[in-house]
Amino acid sequence: MSAPMSALSLPRLRLFGRLQQHPEALAAAVCGLLILLATLFLHWNWSGLALLILPIAYGVGGYDSAKEGLTTLIQEKELDVDLLMIVAALGAAGLGLWRHEYALIIDGAVLILIFSISGALESYAMQRTDRSIRGLMTLAADTARLIEAGQEKMIAVSALKLGDRVLVKPGELIPTDGRVIEGYSSVNQAAITGESIPVEKSLGDAVYGGTLNGAGALTLEIDRSPESSLLQRVIRLVEQAQTETPPSQQFIERFERAYARIIVGLGVLLIVLPPLVWNWDWSTTIYRALIFLVVASPCALMAAIMPVLLSGIANGARQGILFKNGAQLETIGQVEAIAFDKTGTLTTGNLQVTDTQVAPGASQLQLLQMAAALESRSEHPIGAAIVAFVQQQQIEWVEATQVQAQVGKGISGKVAQQQGWAGKAEFVTQQVSHQSLDVQKQAAAWEQSGKTVIWVARTDQLLGIIAVSDTIRPEARQMVQRLKQLGIKTVVMLTGDNEQTAQQIAEAVGVDQVYANLLPEDKVNIIKKLQRRGQKVAMVGDGINDAPALAQASVGIAMGAAGSDIAMEAADIVLMTDRLEKLAVAVRLGQRSQRVIKQNLVFALGCIMVLLIANFASQITLPLGVIGHEGSTVLVTLSGLRLLRNGN
Repeated sequence: MSAPMSALSLPRLRLFGRLQQHPEALAAAVCGLLILLATLFLHWNWSGLALLILPIAYGVGGYDSAKEGLTTLIQEKELDVDLLMIVAALGAAGLGLWRHEYALIIDGAVLILIFSISGALESYAMQRTDRSIRGLMTLAADTARLIEAGQEKMIAVSALKLGDRVLVKPGELIPTDGRVIEGYSSVNQAAITGESIPVEKSLGDAVYGGTLNGAGALTLEIDRSPESSLLQRVIRLVEQAQTETPPSQQFIERFERAYARIIVGLGVLLIVLPPLVWNWDWSTTIYRALIFLVVASPCALMAAIMPVLLSGIANGARQGILFKNGAQLETIGQVEAIAFDKTGTLTTGNLQVTDTQVAPGASQLQLLQMAAALESRSEHPIGAAIVAFVQQQQIEWVEATQVQAQVGKGISGKVAQQQGWAGKAEFVTQQVSHQSLDVQKQAAAWEQSGKTVIWVARTDQLLGIIAVSDTIRPEARQMVQRLKQLGIKTVVMLTGDNEQTAQQIAEAVGVDQVYANLLPEDKVNIIKKLQRRGQKVAMVGDGINDAPALAQASVGIAMGAAGSDIAMEAADIVLMTDRLEKLAVAVRLGQRSQRVIKQNLVFALGCIMVLLIANFASQITLPLGVIGHEGSTVLVTLSGLRLLRNGN
């Protein structure tokens, strides 16, 4: 007999274990069992035992609600929904004792039970959303294989420093961000970037902490501290998103407290007026007033927004779209205009030097050495392209000193005791007295063909020009079309590049308006101009010079993989990969959240109105009122969880 008994008891033990993990569900289960016993005792005419058990049921099922309601009342001098439910239940119990109708006491206990079950279901739904969000946080590795003096040793990831070399074996989590210096493998980045297909990684490629290495071994060089890794930034931003309350939810919470006071006031009037005006008996009046307190409570309204937004944040995180808070998920769904930076956003940002033109009296070597010396101190993608080109030519240069970068214009500094300049024509040519017509004509021709031209000079001598070309992202045009299908009225491109290059890119991509030759403050002014038209404007960028515009926009969106830290800090939404199609996904997710919130609010208000009408028509009992009220709350909460899945 022992084996069968053990087999039968195993499911019960598992059920009890699950209930222990969810105390709200455990309290509801105990409360329900006590109510069942009390009902049986009343049926057997054991009213004394029933009256002994029912207070325990009230206490077990209503403890959390009573505690929360009284805390709000004492500390904040405000009424909330929890306290209204407890008052209604105690009112039913008091009425039942007064009329010696013990079924009314059962009704009050059932009210608490259903309210408790509803709370348990809402808690479960929110925990499901929370687990989906926090799944990212389990990706962080604790240890790493440090290679030091040719030996491997396991150390804590937090102890890694810049420049350390780490070995990642097949099937292991990559401990933190770095670059591959040896090996070849495919890496599953789905948890961080949302890419469903593993990405091939080889020499020089960037990898992210928390991603899963495939079949090959990789040796990495750590290029940023572990606490600054992409995964850790994601974790910090997700934690921030969960603690911040969006404006719509703040409004609903303020509304709830004012609404609760109104409901209590109306409940008192309902007790006083009907006996005086319509000759209702007192017990009927009190009973209907108690039902009114229950069905008019704004529980469903309170659950209409936050589950939707948290589910949307979780869905976005799974797809490589990081919303810093729920307010930005709301806002992206209301955007009517989107402004794009060009380099690194609509284009790949993988610039290459295509041509050079030496000025009279200078040499190719002088031109490239000066350009590399200055641009090696720059963070701009154009500078990186020039430095890479000079390195490929195996040309050495002297490091520049006293370097000053003028954002949107160029860079200057001392090179071998001579002042040097590199950047836009107007920035560089004003430093020299003699210019070459041939160089000017060549620069105009390159710009006409869509190339970016960098002018280089040293003390009173123009050294020449360097042409750099970028490539349009293959998905850019389709993404712009998709945004317009989603209802985006205006698509704008902002760039510091010349007019010819900007126009060529704009025509290929299909944007509506182009603004070229812009400084960072000019981008901010254009965002303000669009906002003055009454539009909510999104700004998409990746560079330091985009940060002011990202901060000014109604919602700033940063490219996470190639974006600067400053841009990602200034932005409200981060696309964890450089895949522009994720922007359309973010907009659609925001629009879906708006639709679901509106549906939830309409449904919640509709249920309240129907239940109120049924109450005044004397067509509803207290348990039915509770079921209708709490049922609508649960349905609204579950409706919000629809955003956990992809689709419409």
